[in-house]
Amino acid sequence: MAIFKPYNCFYLDIAAHVNLPEFVMHNEGQYIVLWWNALPIGHLFIKPEEVLTPAAYEAKVIHATSWAVNHYVKDMVPLPESWSALRTILANAFNHTETIPQTCKASVVICTRNRADHLHQCLTSLQQQECKPAEIIVVDNASVDDRTKKTAEAFPNVKYIWEGRPGLDIARNTGAKAATEAIVLYTDDDTRIHPRWVYEAVKTFDDPSVMAMTGLVLAAELNTEAQWLFERHWPFNRGFIDKRYDSAFFASTVENGTPVWNIGAGANMGFRKDIFSQVGYFDERLDVGAAGCSGDSEIWYRILASGNTIHYNPRAIVSHYHRDGMDKFKYQIFHYMRGFTAAILIQYQRFRHKGNLRHLFRSLPPYYAWLLVRGFPYNRGRYKTIFAEIRGVFSGILFYIKHRNTPSNHSL
Repeated sequence: MAIFKPYNCFYLDIAAHVNLPEFVMHNEGQYIVLWWNALPIGHLFIKPEEVLTPAAYEAKVIHATSWAVNHYVKDMVPLPESWSALRTILANAFNHTETIPQTCKASVVICTRNRADHLHQCLTSLQQQECKPAEIIVVDNASVDDRTKKTAEAFPNVKYIWEGRPGLDIARNTGAKAATEAIVLYTDDDTRIHPRWVYEAVKTFDDPSVMAMTGLVLAAELNTEAQWLFERHWPFNRGFIDKRYDSAFFASTVENGTPVWNIGAGANMGFRKDIFSQVGYFDERLDVGAAGCSGDSEIWYRILASGNTIHYNPRAIVSHYHRDGMDKFKYQIFHYMRGFTAAILIQYQRFRHKGNLRHLFRSLPPYYAWLLVRGFPYNRGRYKTIFAEIRGVFSGILFYIKHRNTPSNHSL
């Protein structure tokens, strides 16, 4: 049996290096995020056994950044052929400086439970924001001791709120109702926040049609097989170019089930507070302790179904610490699929969009049949979670049947 080898995670700033740095030529597993100053423009996965020449690395870098370069550099001629040509193109495209205000009119909400160490790291990174949020709210979701409270209160500009009912979406709703700013941003306690996150997230709402946003979530580390499998097959990363999800997107996808789960991750999202008055708050049935999860994707569905727009902004960045153990990873994926299934059925119950049922009962069965055949008989790699996923789907159906008439508590 192959032994998993950790991947080193590097941030490689093309603007800071005239030549391709030598460290990317080491014969070891690497996850390299490529940047131009504060702008992420691509990433690379290099396997431990993959031996590449400098020229091969250079070609991989150019290919990995091609989508973002085409996105930001309008009417670009064929891709650059060298590291120096890539640097020249980017330098010409981003030759201006940006004035960032000291404060942003936004409320940042962090929901947490029994993870004071993670919370401390997250709050520390928030203190380093180039544009400080108007308020930071920590919602203590029924922690068993006072470590969460003490951690939050150690930061002078943090508002601590106790929510005694366990449940992530319950805590999210508590945070939204307590927020005093027109923009409400959410991140998780197990994230590390990029210094420009608040500024870039708030800037997304300069477009008055945007009612919600999601941002780029990078892997903070890939030290274990579970973290690696999550990042390769269940990533929060939605790419390095802007994406707009609007009424046209919804109309074009609703027939076969709008894939709201691809919009982003709850670890990096934001809303105009007014949208909660329009579509309601998070559905509290979809909590980690209940259905499993998917409260974020379900509210995105409501936002799109009401004719509003969501924008994915890859310049609003957080890094996420994935679960590091295989048992915890499988448990997480089981609850992902349980919540995913319950959310689809709740969406159908609310809107009677038959595409939700088509996706669940027509698309998923052949997909999992294909995975079972592909993974047989060893179920290695991607296939290690197949049975947890299938159990999650059936569990989600049973959960919905049992709770379909339970109040969602998502309204005002």
